[in-house]
Amino acid sequence: MLKKIRVILALFFFIAVAALFLDFTGTVHAYLGWCARVQLVPALLATQLAIVLGIIFLTLILGRVYCSAICPLGVFQDIISRLRLKKNRFSYRPPRKALVVLRYVLIAVFILPLLFGKGGLVNLLDPYSMFGRMVSQIFGPVYKYGNNLLAYFAERADSYAFYTTDIWLRGSTMLVLAILTFVAVVSFAYKSGRGYCNSICPVGAFLGLISKYYSLLKPRIDKEKCKHCGICAKNCKAGCIDPSTLEIDGFRCVACFNCIESCPSGSIKYTSPKLPDKLSAEGQTRRGIMVGTALLASSFATRAAANEFDGGLARLEDKKAPQQRTKPIVPAGAISWKNFHDRCTGCSLCVSVCPNQVLSPLKTKPIMFFERGYCRPECVKCSEVCPTGAISPI
Repeated sequence: MLKKIRVILALFFFIAVAALFLDFTGTVHAYLGWCARVQLVPALLATQLAIVLGIIFLTLILGRVYCSAICPLGVFQDIISRLRLKKNRFSYRPPRKALVVLRYVLIAVFILPLLFGKGGLVNLLDPYSMFGRMVSQIFGPVYKYGNNLLAYFAERADSYAFYTTDIWLRGSTMLVLAILTFVAVVSFAYKSGRGYCNSICPVGAFLGLISKYYSLLKPRIDKEKCKHCGICAKNCKAGCIDPSTLEIDGFRCVACFNCIESCPSGSIKYTSPKLPDKLSAEGQTRRGIMVGTALLASSFATRAAANEFDGGLARLEDKKAPQQRTKPIVPAGAISWKNFHDRCTGCSLCVSVCPNQVLSPLKTKPIMFFERGYCRPECVKCSEVCPTGAISPI
């Protein structure tokens, strides 16, 4: 039952977020726009403290259900992993010391830039933005071609239910980045299931540490009932079950419930621990995670307050002759280039809904590009769909 609920939620978020990036009319966002705002990194950059704390609280109670049910890139990996010749047959590999060190490096990469109000490397590794770039740059043109084909046949049947739209591959850098991302993610997923989630993804590393040391409910193996058949380990997409010791690595477990569903003896339960955990270096690690989480939450609370109060008067400066523009033009709701650069993750959702095709990716950031059209004054779609606050509501 748990797996069925998880699969239904996962398919909903996967289809909803994909529809947001494929829809060039902007109508889908009116109903499903919240699916982009509940993603962790966009919520952090938009200083949506309630959503961030909600995801952390969800992880504290249920484990990494965010990765298995809400994150669209995680669901995409699950779909690819099911295409293996031996369906969902994975093997357990003990975590290497280098990977353990990498986890803490990713945590630093994830937290430190955000504490100073900058996206940093997180923008490129954010799973939501990676999924958005793949869908908008690779599958978006295919979707538009299908729409134009339907419009062609509908017009000949005297129907105007569909209308044609220009197919324009904007930004070669973004397209190359999307293709490389697609190849890398598919390779990881096909070879090792949730390999990207548990080795590179900073969001997975952050939530994984919380889940390992603090999560109340986890899949646990009753060693007395276990028949040592190894079926649970073979069906574990995260490769986190050690069949020799019957232990489940809480860091890598994404709460997919495959092990519970496949266990023939019913020896795996989704329960809370019966005995208190040992107090040792593990306890110190937990306290460190708590301090880091508290710092992250307080920093975003401070940034949210800073957005409400400017805190001072503008400096008076002497007039100077205008110089040639050194920074590209950003949308009106961007407030400033710095605010836009620090908050934008390059997900390209605003590019997908721009009706006049004015927004175009420059490397990894969208800018105003007037070669094919002009910015309509009455259109505010880019400010309506931006989930990170890089483009404020107009």
